[in-house]
Amino acid sequence: MTAEARTGADTGTDTDTDRDTGTDTGTDTTPASASTPAPAPAPAKSAPRQAHGGPVLALLAAPAAMGVSGPTLALSEAARGLAVSPGTAAWLLTAYGIGMAVGTPLLTAAGGRRGPAGTVRAGAAVLVLGAALTLVAPNLPLAVAGRALEAAGAAGLNVAAFQIAGRDRSGRAAGLVAIGSAVGGTTGLFIGAAVAGTLGWRATLVLPLLSLLALVPALRLATRTAPRPGPETRTAATATAPRRSLPLPLDVLRDPGFRTAAGLMLALSTVNFALLYAAPRRVAALTGWNGVETGAAASIATLVGALLSWQLIRAAPALGMHRMRLLLAAGSLAAAALASFAPWTVVVLIGSTTSSLVTAGGQGLLTGAATGRLPEARHGTAIGLFNLAFLIGVAAGPAVAEALTAT
Repeated sequence: MTAEARTGADTGTDTDTDRDTGTDTGTDTTPASASTPAPAPAPAKSAPRQAHGGPVLALLAAPAAMGVSGPTLALSEAARGLAVSPGTAAWLLTAYGIGMAVGTPLLTAAGGRRGPAGTVRAGAAVLVLGAALTLVAPNLPLAVAGRALEAAGAAGLNVAAFQIAGRDRSGRAAGLVAIGSAVGGTTGLFIGAAVAGTLGWRATLVLPLLSLLALVPALRLATRTAPRPGPETRTAATATAPRRSLPLPLDVLRDPGFRTAAGLMLALSTVNFALLYAAPRRVAALTGWNGVETGAAASIATLVGALLSWQLIRAAPALGMHRMRLLLAAGSLAAAALASFAPWTVVVLIGSTTSSLVTAGGQGLLTGAATGRLPEARHGTAIGLFNLAFLIGVAAGPAVAEALTAT
């Protein structure tokens, strides 16, 4: 994905690759097995690993982001239905972000022993349970609790998608997942408005259930790409067991590359989801459009940004990670200024486009930067913590926007 990401993959994961293929270049403890004919079926094992299923993983992750933006333009109806003020109803968005932030480490740990497939199953179960509570909740506190539970399940699916995609060392699968997540968040504005007009505001609160459409192929993909158990992998698991048993991932948190990537992702995410909440309201105030019209315009603007982010990902190796980080930060600041203060609708929408572009591109690019200097055994933990930084921004963004709007 980036020069740094590829360097990290080359230096930190060669041993794992050699383990999978049965060669002895990275494993000194099994020279005999490397010279026997037993590893001959290795090409058959490695063939399925080439299909990283980026589109399937993107479909798995996209509805999680849709859960953030989907109810945005239906909050007024939700406030009336739950007999609260529109500002108080914004907790339906904030609670979702908090649920994703809390659910990311919890669901990752719950499914950790069974790998990404276990995380997918646990996430799907929690998602369905939370959605059921949300649909029948008679008041705001129960609806908020259902949304938080639903978000925790969606977070598990999101993390599993990035874990599976992380096995693609080119970074393209992770980029597709990031773009899919951005597309889900952007189209959620329009889909949520349309669903509210046809099925009611409660239906907008359970849009993450659409992830279940990718459940079966994602489970197949997780199983197909899982490392095959063998003498070499058992030896490696024994060697890395003390590191996995750390009570806190201090080695990951001390890594400068991880801290820089996660901090920048937190900033990009906070700005993006603040604008996802506030920019459509500015557009509606400037134009007088209804919810569907506003949702369509905002969705198109942010969708364009999400799709353009693929070009940003492709340009990253030529620019270098240092310049790319500066570009991402500058783009996010410019987007916030344009969407917040411009008196013209087109410029507000350009701000939304820019924020979507740098956030989707940043999520794909910075995932590789966050793990590039870490050993393979710590990549899963690092990706989970990196996504946690992103999801804290998901929770903080609408709250910050509501506070600034109120003032």
